[in-house]
Amino acid sequence: MGRLLVVKITGIAVLVMLAGCRGAPERSARPGSGPPSASEGSAVAVAALAPAGAPPGDDRLTAPPKDVASQVTLKEIGSGFERPVLLTFAPGDPKKRLFVVEQRGAIRILENGKPSKKPFFSIKGLSSGNEEGLIGLAFHPEFAKNGKLYVNYTSKDMDTHVVEYKVSATDPDVVDVSTRRELFTIDQPYSNHNGGHLEFGPDGKLYTGMGDGGAANDPHGNGQNDRSLLAKLLRIDVDAPDARPEIVHKGLRNPWRFSFDRKTGDLYIGDVGQNLWEYVHAVRAGDTAKKNFGWNIVEGTHCFDADSGTNKESCDRTGLTPPLVEYPHEQGCSITGGRVYRGTALPVLDGRYFYADYCTGLLRSFVWTRGVVREHWDWKPAIDVQNVLTQISSFGTDPDGELYVVELTGSIYQLVPAG
Repeated sequence: MGRLLVVKITGIAVLVMLAGCRGAPERSARPGSGPPSASEGSAVAVAALAPAGAPPGDDRLTAPPKDVASQVTLKEIGSGFERPVLLTFAPGDPKKRLFVVEQRGAIRILENGKPSKKPFFSIKGLSSGNEEGLIGLAFHPEFAKNGKLYVNYTSKDMDTHVVEYKVSATDPDVVDVSTRRELFTIDQPYSNHNGGHLEFGPDGKLYTGMGDGGAANDPHGNGQNDRSLLAKLLRIDVDAPDARPEIVHKGLRNPWRFSFDRKTGDLYIGDVGQNLWEYVHAVRAGDTAKKNFGWNIVEGTHCFDADSGTNKESCDRTGLTPPLVEYPHEQGCSITGGRVYRGTALPVLDGRYFYADYCTGLLRSFVWTRGVVREHWDWKPAIDVQNVLTQISSFGTDPDGELYVVELTGSIYQLVPAG
């Protein structure tokens, strides 16, 4: 049975989480190991059948065309961060600063390839589990005018906190911690599956993704419990005088990074699976229907047995929305959801959604057009032959839409033109 979670609308809050929680058994990352390449026949299942009038091509995982891959390379643009889990920017920031969230309680500005010595924001009293701490950061769409930002973290009380702050009126490189306004907190029954990402949607509201609360197999049944805020995608109108979170979608196991396509408004969610599958969900912009992504009835497209923690032959899938893409644990063990490239430096990548795996460092992209997946490409053999990508904790973009890859080990890479 699920339980009713108490939502506290007072005080201040912050949440933290780390990609890669698997439930039981826990799996450790294998730095330097890579997934099977497309040329080795690795298969990625795709849930939907192509409708009539679908664009040409198919959804099979392949290597990117040589004329495309030859134009792209990885460049290390930052190092020395302590367990970085996010890179983002502030809308309207005249300096176009890049902000990096460090899981253990600091946000630093990327300066000349290194973390700023003075933190932009810091907080103490966080819980210190592998998937806990300071995890989410989002800047208000009107940040240039109001200086507001939002963090998601887990503190020593084991709760998830979502809190608003403002930048100092006298120093734009420092947050004024006295301005904190706690929007809400959520009780966490376990130390894993906290979700924790924050992002403003095209509607101007703040979204956050919550995992199912942890342990393994969703023991409290939060995935399908409409009274629980766990295992949900939530949103909140931060400009409302009495802002409260509302459930947008349900049936998520552990959404580790979601994003909105800055051009179309489409929503993509990387959802960490249990023991066998990892997957990407998506919702078209303008689709206001509440989606049920199926956990713990299904794991990806596969029926799930909560008693054994494995897949089974049949289940009632009525009303469930399947993922766009999934891959088995022979190729990875913890998906890191990514972003759609909308920069100008690499026009060959325009419109492609990138995702990765924390355990094996796989790097893939696809195009979602007219309801189907096309041009599903395996980038690691093409641009990461030295296996520099290992523990990928997040993707990020800058004000120009260029794409960055964040490693928990402390380095940040950018996809840049080759040559």
